[in-house]
Amino acid sequence: MTAIENKPGSQVAHLTSEDIENIGRELDALRASVLDSRGERDAAYIRRVIDAQRKLELTGRLVLLLGSRHRAGWLLGTACLAVSKSLDNMEIGHNVLHGQWDWMRDPKIHSSTWDWDHPSPPEQWKRAHNVQHHTYTNILGKDNDLGYGIMRVDEDQTWQPRFLIQPLWNFANACLFEYGIAMYDIDLGEHLRQKRGFTPELRSRVKQTLAKARKQVVKDYVVHPALTGRSWRSTLKANLTANILRNLWSHSVIMCGHFPEGVETFEQPALDENETKGEWYLRQMLGSANISGSRAMHLMTGNLSHQIEHHLFPDLPSNRYYEIAPDVRDLFQRYGLSYNARPLPQQVASAWHRVVRLSLPNRWLEETTWSNLPDQLAKLLRADSRRPADAEAVPPVRERELALA
Repeated sequence: MTAIENKPGSQVAHLTSEDIENIGRELDALRASVLDSRGERDAAYIRRVIDAQRKLELTGRLVLLLGSRHRAGWLLGTACLAVSKSLDNMEIGHNVLHGQWDWMRDPKIHSSTWDWDHPSPPEQWKRAHNVQHHTYTNILGKDNDLGYGIMRVDEDQTWQPRFLIQPLWNFANACLFEYGIAMYDIDLGEHLRQKRGFTPELRSRVKQTLAKARKQVVKDYVVHPALTGRSWRSTLKANLTANILRNLWSHSVIMCGHFPEGVETFEQPALDENETKGEWYLRQMLGSANISGSRAMHLMTGNLSHQIEHHLFPDLPSNRYYEIAPDVRDLFQRYGLSYNARPLPQQVASAWHRVVRLSLPNRWLEETTWSNLPDQLAKLLRADSRRPADAEAVPPVRERELALA
């Protein structure tokens, strides 16, 4: 038995136990073929990307140093920094820290030594992301990436009036995404919810994160502006703008991979020790979505536009996801599964629609028209809306249990 699929209808109910294990074997074989073929082509790729990112950052700094007072110079310098920071976080930092390039045995490009332009210390990020998120993908209460502990992410979560501000929370989180991730990585929310207090473990994580965040703040908002002399105000604004653009971009990419309509969530008190590799693969397939687009777009997303392939094979070199995506899509089709892939604007709109939809009682949007809008708004303010207004209409989770074993 794997996780419970938290949906009224199951797109995998037709799969037999043998089907699921065959899926696992096919995906294991696909992964092995990539591992066996890694080589100089892949190493050259990541080195080119790192070199390009560093040159973009240097260009941005020089342009701001020499011409940040001029509009054209400011725009060019800011754009270079925004692209550089996005590459640093997405295609380089995220993937290097996943260990995708450890096989190169290059101490300069290794998950144990890499640092990034981000307030989250690498070791804390690897624990929260590589271990917690990729093990418990989309399991409510276990995967903190699912709503980051601040949003309602599933219809079976009891609606409360506080969720009405969920869209505002999500936008604020998007603008400050790097710091939201840093807070998430120290498990601050979990400690508060469980009333565990300021434990020595939490105190140590907070101390490390504050030190890393201080380093980033000093670099972006003190040192580099000071180096531009009388243009320090323009440089400071450029750095702030570049950071916000990077945050909005990375937040959008992550939302598209984890939160659009059609992405499944699961409910399970604790991970079943008997979950097979095929069942784990299937959970990754159901709990992810892709962004279709150009190779340039895939590069700028850190190839997380191939979120399905990344969740299946988080340790494979990111440049290979584009190559194996057709094989993965074919496997979806052969087993009657829905391969969730749409262009960026559609996935962003779908993710935000879900954020808004789940900020309201179940089916509130569907039942609301211009004529009954006043009555519907009144419902949100009534005291009895503090209990799930749709409780009777939502089948118990156990009735929607997905037996995969």
